[in-house]
Amino acid sequence: MKLRKLVLLGTGLIGGSFALALKRARLVEEVVGVGRNAANLQRAIELRVIDHASHVAAEAVQGADLVFLGTPVGQMGALLQQIAPHLAPDCIVTDGGSTKQDVCTLYRQYLPQQLSRCVPGHPIAGSDLSGASAATYGLYEGRRVVLTPLAETDAAALALVRQLWQACGAQVYEMDAASHDGVFAAVSHVPHLLSFAFMNTVLDKDTAAQCLDFAGTGFRDFTRIAGSHPDMWRDITLANQQAILQDLRANAAQLQQLIGLIEAQQADALTEYINRASQARSAWGKTFR
Repeated sequence: MKLRKLVLLGTGLIGGSFALALKRARLVEEVVGVGRNAANLQRAIELRVIDHASHVAAEAVQGADLVFLGTPVGQMGALLQQIAPHLAPDCIVTDGGSTKQDVCTLYRQYLPQQLSRCVPGHPIAGSDLSGASAATYGLYEGRRVVLTPLAETDAAALALVRQLWQACGAQVYEMDAASHDGVFAAVSHVPHLLSFAFMNTVLDKDTAAQCLDFAGTGFRDFTRIAGSHPDMWRDITLANQQAILQDLRANAAQLQQLIGLIEAQQADALTEYINRASQARSAWGKTFR
């Protein structure tokens, strides 16, 4: 299972933490980080996230056993196009993208000769921090990773990627790409968008500065994910447009229902509405790690 050479296309939190965990497990000999930010790559070397740095993806992937795409999904197509002629036939290509149908399409478009070695994936872990400095050894311990293999994905390639994630401490699951995108629109993508929308609503108030001055822990908890990376969430939103719009409209309908209960001063119905959500959230919280 040991990798001679792992290449990170995008040297940040997700890819960097993957590399650190594999280094700790002594499952990789060399890690090459690719990126456009020289300062970030230098910091990655200083923190021993990577062993070598490169600004040229096509050169870096030569001789690689595994290539990990850790960039926003909007950048993956160009990278796959660049590396396609330079991959070894047995090189495995995987990713950490938050949407999967679009990434699967990109694999088919740019790596048609390499599909048996393509293993789309999504680690369910993250932070509002970014860059190589955010990478940590234990990011994936006890966390879930979803793999959405292509119909063409070789069983051995899938097994290897599964074992590598397990070596990082992750629990690995499989589902098809469409199911993945529907689930994560509901529990990840739309919550981020709602947090962005709420934050902008506060900012649009004449009393925004005063509101923020008096905001407490509830505001902090609700808006934490509004500090997430704009480019990444733009790409996720556009990539998973259909599922996201469906859930945004469902949330808009819930808000209209809530407005109606408040306008009509239906105290009992309002209590029932809140209680349903409160009990479900409390029950879920007891099972979440």
